[in-house]
Amino acid sequence: MKRKHIIILIVVVSIGLIIFKLAANKSKLNEKENPKEDTSVVRIPVKVATVKEQLQEINLIKTGSLAPFKEAKVLSTVGGTIVQLRFNLGDYVNQGQVLALMDTKLVQLDLQKAQTNAAKLHRDLQTYTELLEGQAATREKVNEIRQNYSDAENQVNQLKKQIADASVKAPTSGTISAKLLEQGVFANAGAELGTIVNLSQVKVQLKLTENEVYQAKLGQMIKITTDVYQGQVFNGKITFISPQADETHNYLVEIIADNKDGSLLRSGTFVYADFSRKTKQNILLIPREALTESIKDASVYVVGGNNVVHQKSIKTGVEMNNLIQVTSGLNAGEVVVTSGQINLKEGALVSVSK
Repeated sequence: MKRKHIIILIVVVSIGLIIFKLAANKSKLNEKENPKEDTSVVRIPVKVATVKEQLQEINLIKTGSLAPFKEAKVLSTVGGTIVQLRFNLGDYVNQGQVLALMDTKLVQLDLQKAQTNAAKLHRDLQTYTELLEGQAATREKVNEIRQNYSDAENQVNQLKKQIADASVKAPTSGTISAKLLEQGVFANAGAELGTIVNLSQVKVQLKLTENEVYQAKLGQMIKITTDVYQGQVFNGKITFISPQADETHNYLVEIIADNKDGSLLRSGTFVYADFSRKTKQNILLIPREALTESIKDASVYVVGGNNVVHQKSIKTGVEMNNLIQVTSGLNAGEVVVTSGQINLKEGALVSVSK
């Protein structure tokens, strides 16, 4: 009987130990799932602002790049050695000016043979025509010689054209911007010898949004300015508005502007096109001090859940009253840091001070 009691006691103690162990393990799991707030974590104090969408009336001034009014390739129309190359980089040439001469010795020999053959066939045609009148030749023979003579004349004309094409002429007036081959080298038919750009006028290419494009009209006068020539205005006119938007829902617009001899605009220069109109647009605005980098490489710190900050790259637009337009990278309602960025890094914890 005494042994039975001992066994029961051992079983009860074992069960008790098992229950205690399970309870201890559950307590540890709960601590892992719901950790106590670590009061030692440093939260960086910052000031913030909310990204707002506002209806603003802004001047319609767009940035564009310049392209040549005309650009043409100088191509060899026949194959051969370049005997003369009559242009250098930077030379101004006129349309129709001879820029290169190709070697035509072999073609001239072929032309002499073709002319001799054509002359012989012409005499034969005259002879057999007279024989046909005297019924000493058949009409079939006369027709055959006439066809051969016609083919020979065509060959002569083709060879003459090849010799004429050996003088490579400028397809347009302008300045030589590229010289790809040198005198004395062999060039295949169609080889590019150089490039001519015509800068008597310049073409401004830019993109307009859907709201903006309906305010632009063909023939509308535009003021063109550039940082290169401060204070100077180049007069332009809209010559093309794309009827179809691109994948970003923007429309290509081309403006032709007069160039000035004393202040020559060059292809590739960035310019500003002033449409002299104002447009109302819903735009995103943030304080200027929210930017952590320059406007060209703009970025901001956005406050997320649990007051964790994340750095975002953005693109900016116009500035107005210490506010700056955000064209991409942010959404309305997001919160950006306006003060205290110098102490921040990606994933830092912050406390928002008022």
